[in-house]
Amino acid sequence: MDAHTHFLQLARYNVWATRRLVEAVAAVSEADYRKDCGLFFRSLHGTLNHLLVGEHMLWYPRFARGVSPRVELNAEVEPDRDRLGQALKGGAANWLPLIESWPVERFDGVLNYTNMRGQAMSLPFAATLAHVFNHGTHHRGQITAALTALGRPCPELDLVYLLQEESKA
Repeated sequence: MDAHTHFLQLARYNVWATRRLVEAVAAVSEADYRKDCGLFFRSLHGTLNHLLVGEHMLWYPRFARGVSPRVELNAEVEPDRDRLGQALKGGAANWLPLIESWPVERFDGVLNYTNMRGQAMSLPFAATLAHVFNHGTHHRGQITAALTALGRPCPELDLVYLLQEESKA
């Protein structure tokens, strides 16, 4: 599998997993949704906001437009949980056409950006893009663990479940 195909698959997985997670979190009471669950960003809400900040407000502009916005990693950029869920789902979907637009050679290049401390960075393009999707997987895992601790059901988010669904289509 070439890098282009691989990252399109990861982007589809990101859309699928984000949708399933947002649906599961929607069933949680407001108190549990905002409760400090001991996560790095404290609550389900805080962690979902962090996903919006990291994936869609920092990394997406770096990859899509070559700009490096400044926003705190723990910023509450969307206080409303329904709008936050919609923003996460929409943001995940934005990666698909972006990745589709890149030639396969792009994945062998570098990503130049400015980090949160204002330092110029130049990192391997494909590995840095892999970080974006791995970061989402990491925090979705934290949220599913918190859902379990809250006594709530959580969705299966393993990539193989998406692959199984796609193989049936």
